[in-house]
Amino acid sequence: MADCYLCGERAVFRTDDGPLCAKHFSKWYEDGVAAAIQRYDMIHAGDRVCVGFSGGKDSTVLLTVLCRLDLDCELVAVTVDEGIGGYRDDTILAAKDTASRLGVEHRIVSFTDVCGKTLDELLANSPQAACSVCGTLRRRALNRAAREMDADSIATGHCLDDESQSVVMNYLRGDVTRATASFNSNSAELFIPRIKPLCRSSERATVAYGLCNNLLVLLPECPYTRYALRKDVRTWLGKLEYAKPGTLTRIADGQEELLSRMPKSEVV
Repeated sequence: MADCYLCGERAVFRTDDGPLCAKHFSKWYEDGVAAAIQRYDMIHAGDRVCVGFSGGKDSTVLLTVLCRLDLDCELVAVTVDEGIGGYRDDTILAAKDTASRLGVEHRIVSFTDVCGKTLDELLANSPQAACSVCGTLRRRALNRAAREMDADSIATGHCLDDESQSVVMNYLRGDVTRATASFNSNSAELFIPRIKPLCRSSERATVAYGLCNNLLVLLPECPYTRYALRKDVRTWLGKLEYAKPGTLTRIADGQEELLSRMPKSEVV
């Protein structure tokens, strides 16, 4: 790769404008997140933002970037312990370490707190339903914790790849309700609004930011992912993005344009 076009140092990432060194790439990434926050009116001065913090790469990058940006808001972090044997313990330790290093208040809430059982117990006879059950309970657990912490919003680490995958998955499932959800999900009154500051940042750029800033920790993969439709969609879209760069952005742009043409009362 060529040298950074801004300073001549060794480049680590190529953007549309040109190759960037670690320092200038990190600034470029942070500026992109700040632009998304402003574009979708996600965070306001004085807000208390609850970050859904698994300890994985996306949520670690999210919490770090939010801490570095001058947003004039208060950050708290919540880790959901689903009760997955041999998996969640390691990520909880990573989350604790990162939150402590960043000086962010951190709370752990479990599925046992929400429904009296772990995910492993709930799925003993039907592991294929893992993602559906887990997603529902995670949202409930995060919302409960955010309400208890008087949060104004819940920030999740969904990046551009995740958002584009979700668009495709919603149509594959015929899920009209989720297909009409915006980047800022404001549903029922009892639910805290959700924001996705990384929604315009690619997974590739997010991983690169994590590497450049020594944020990535090698963690195990959730054992239930083998049952997930998202895994197949991720692979398929990854191949499309490689063959036709910009595919993920065009999917997100198309979804945004579609939602803009709908009556606001129909957008979740």
